[in-house]
Amino acid sequence: MKLKELYKTAYEIGMQADPRGAAAVREYLAFQKKNYEKLSVNEKKYFDPEILENPYCDTRINHDSGRAIKTVIVGIDMETPEVLLAEKLNEKGAGIDAIIAHHPNGLASSGFTDVMSMQADIFNIFGVTISTAESLLGKRMKEVGERFMPANHFRASDAAKLLDISMMNMHTPTDNCVADYLQKRFNAEKPKRVSDVMDMLYEEPEYAAAAKRSSPPVILTGESGRRVNKIFVDMTGGTEGPSAIYKSLADKGVDTVVGMHFSADHKKAIEEAQMNAVIAGHISSDSLGINIMLDAMMKKLGNFRVIEASGFTRFSRTKARK
Repeated sequence: MKLKELYKTAYEIGMQADPRGAAAVREYLAFQKKNYEKLSVNEKKYFDPEILENPYCDTRINHDSGRAIKTVIVGIDMETPEVLLAEKLNEKGAGIDAIIAHHPNGLASSGFTDVMSMQADIFNIFGVTISTAESLLGKRMKEVGERFMPANHFRASDAAKLLDISMMNMHTPTDNCVADYLQKRFNAEKPKRVSDVMDMLYEEPEYAAAAKRSSPPVILTGESGRRVNKIFVDMTGGTEGPSAIYKSLADKGVDTVVGMHFSADHKKAIEEAQMNAVIAGHISSDSLGINIMLDAMMKKLGNFRVIEASGFTRFSRTKARK
């Protein structure tokens, strides 16, 4: 297979798992096309055409050598050191054909804040008015964009290009996978208490493996015995949304939030909203999403060899979970 096949399959799987639903994703793509058609000839020179097909601006091909792919090295953060690691492993006969990162780099990093807009639709699904969600989110997107603006986004991409190693990243599509997977589990199994939520997380091999590395799931706010009625899995949409959103979610009946991580400001807002919060784990949740994605990729494209790196742990769910 070719890198473009892996890339297209990744964002298509991400669209299938998107919490907004297929209709909302199609509407978003139509909106982008309409905006593109309004641009001047000069403005179109600087427009990223991938946005017209791929709704996730934080998922892109960084470099394509054009060579066929049989073996990939996959990691959470694949920066210049990991690109050099791939080259070194190939010197030892690893036969790595492509690097797949989770966190964005290159073009996927420089414009990744745009994907945060999807959070407004997710909050709306949980009952928050779209006007409130978009108002709060707009401020947060501006804050995040300004913080990441000075970053040197293309270091790893440039390294892959110089070494002529194919490289891509898949961020929101895999985050969609983990959010969709856990939300469906919680909705179906209906845990009664926070302790039940914790038990369910430990049933997933990624979280059990992380616990053995001293990075277990943690109850951030609330107590293990507190009751649970409505859970919001907050694990997709680029990065943390606005902290003020938790009061609005609590007003609509959400009493428990399960996320990858929460900043101090978010913890404070969650406590003020009197909600339970469980940190499932960042790297472990990323691994879970990537594993679901890889299983789906192999189902569609056929098997390929995966080398684990940079915090990623491979567990396949092609067999039923016991």
